[in-house]
Amino acid sequence: MDPITTTIEGTKKATGLGVTKIYELIGEGRLEVVKVGRRTLVKTKSIKALLGEAA
Repeated sequence: MDPITTTIEGTKKATGLGVTKIYELIGEGRLEVVKVGRRTLVKTKSIKALLGEAA
């Protein structure tokens, strides 16, 4: 089973983007996130959609 969320650091590694750009995409609604306490987790399906892959 693939993970359904990843950390900001994991998103950086998967996309090659910087933290500032990732938060910009989150603000634009192009990356979906889930807040768990203080942690921000990015939904992997939104990363795949951003990169043009099938979710």
